[in-house]
Amino acid sequence: MAKKDPVTQRTSRLPDTGRVSGEVAAFVKKASTMARPEATRDGRLLFALDATMSRQPTWDLACSLQAEMFRAIPKSSALQVQLLYFRGFGECRASKWVLDADALARLMGRIACSGGSTQISRVLGHARSEHGKRRINAMVYVGDAIEENVDELADKAGQLGMLGLPMFIFQEGHDARVEAAFRDFARLSKGAYARFDASASQELAALLKAVAAYASGGRNLLKLQASSEAHALLAQLPP
Repeated sequence: MAKKDPVTQRTSRLPDTGRVSGEVAAFVKKASTMARPEATRDGRLLFALDATMSRQPTWDLACSLQAEMFRAIPKSSALQVQLLYFRGFGECRASKWVLDADALARLMGRIACSGGSTQISRVLGHARSEHGKRRINAMVYVGDAIEENVDELADKAGQLGMLGLPMFIFQEGHDARVEAAFRDFARLSKGAYARFDASASQELAALLKAVAAYASGGRNLLKLQASSEAHALLAQLPP
């Protein structure tokens, strides 16, 4: 009998600083106008990442910045986060739900990227399944490629939108085909899209904090927790 992974539960049924870019500024503004789905408990955020080999630098960056999500939450509130990742040959796993940055850091720190194809379909299937058990307020997906049928993925993204689970999709790189698809998935799920530069950690940090604030308390909390950098960006945008 195979030994269970001590860090994650296998989900075999899973159907440096830098200037913040205009893309990130636009995302922060859009997130601030979105209404949070009604929830009776603390916010829940699904944090999904492509952990195939090309993602190692960004995985390391996300590991170092994931605490930013929790810093966006006031002490009177809480945010539950589940880590979901895929890598290698058909490996797609989800962690337990955690309530603090240290627990998430430990989970992420034990995972290394491995070569393989994208498994976005399984990510979306898992999101729908978990959301059916208990509402998830927002989902983050970080990736740089798509090797699956885009129309089928778009259909699943649309299903999440109908269920009230918005996807916040962050793209690394400049692949135009991937961008078009990611933007469509975000639109269909009633979420948002942004591109970030892995060499400018401030960008990803701003994105993670924005989504965490949205997941925990909607646009009002996002406005309250916004950093000076976010305020400066918002001030530059047209009314």
